[in-house]
Amino acid sequence: MKKLLLLTITMLIGFANEALANQPTKGFWLTNIASRAMYSKDGLQKVVDDCVKYGFNTIYTVTWNRGCTLYPSKVMKSTFGVEIMPGFEGRDPLKELIELAKPKGIKVIAWFEFGFSYAYKNEGGAFIAEKKPHWVALGSDGKVVQKNGFYWMNAFDEEVQDFILSLVKEVVTSYDIDGIQGDDRLPAVPSEAGYDAQTVQRYMKEHDGVAPPKDCKQDEWVQWRADILNSFMGKLYHEVKALKKSCVVSMSPSIYPWSKYEYLQDWPSWVKNGYVDNLCPQVYRYDVKAYEKALKENVLEYLPKGYLKKLSPGILLKVDDYVAADDYLRSAVQINRKNGVKGEVFFFYEGISLRSDFFKSYKKLK
Repeated sequence: MKKLLLLTITMLIGFANEALANQPTKGFWLTNIASRAMYSKDGLQKVVDDCVKYGFNTIYTVTWNRGCTLYPSKVMKSTFGVEIMPGFEGRDPLKELIELAKPKGIKVIAWFEFGFSYAYKNEGGAFIAEKKPHWVALGSDGKVVQKNGFYWMNAFDEEVQDFILSLVKEVVTSYDIDGIQGDDRLPAVPSEAGYDAQTVQRYMKEHDGVAPPKDCKQDEWVQWRADILNSFMGKLYHEVKALKKSCVVSMSPSIYPWSKYEYLQDWPSWVKNGYVDNLCPQVYRYDVKAYEKALKENVLEYLPKGYLKKLSPGILLKVDDYVAADDYLRSAVQINRKNGVKGEVFFFYEGISLRSDFFKSYKKLK
């Protein structure tokens, strides 16, 4: 009788865990920029409390930003002598958040926000380029690739790829994490990149000695470089799964095909090849019609049949002084549901308290 009871309880727990795992994603991105939430354990406790209050089940927490980690990293310490981002010394925000969120049934996804970018304007990881000058991405002018203020590493270089992969694997093996996430910078690099000697030689070897075109958005040249990132995406997925099969591999790219021609992100290929468990494309728009158009034409159009349940579009909630109106947020969620999309992720956490009326009702939305 006891054995039967124990078996029944075990089965019920298994069913409950499976049901939890299959819940539609209701999440938000948590950053250390324009937010103080990560700067104390009390701040992280409020984040978790807000999850419970408003019905969120997933936190995408920044783990790699401006050339530094938001956890004590042995990889960073041994490579660059910088263990954790300044201001977080003596703490482990990632560990703290996991310990607070897990008992509440909230998933924590380690978000490698900066991906192959190492600095923004004059902030952050210039030391990476100083110590590893051969790591930087070069444009056709021979200068370090900078786009919209972001400075980039050479995403086609295997040494650079291995470095980024080592950070991801460090988190997967060292923390009770539910998943990892790349975004519009992982795997990615501006299409202006790829003119370093190593990449040029690789291209010429495969093209009978012909050099890459000077037009960085020439179709074949774009696809050739995107395919290198596609291969890296596959490697990342398989190596993460080899370490921890249950670890969710999530990606939050820009919308397609803009993502491909601007940042060489051919994410429909990632999806078709089975490299993404959770897709959160950044459908960041400021009006409802634009949101619906982008969702349909630049996301849903490129999803394979049966993939809809893995889709959780990114909705812009707050950036700088802009905060989306309640009506916009409600309409965007309704558009998702009308199109069979059951979940979404909001950028970013600090906007939730500014739109508390909407998020109180969001908790009840199916």
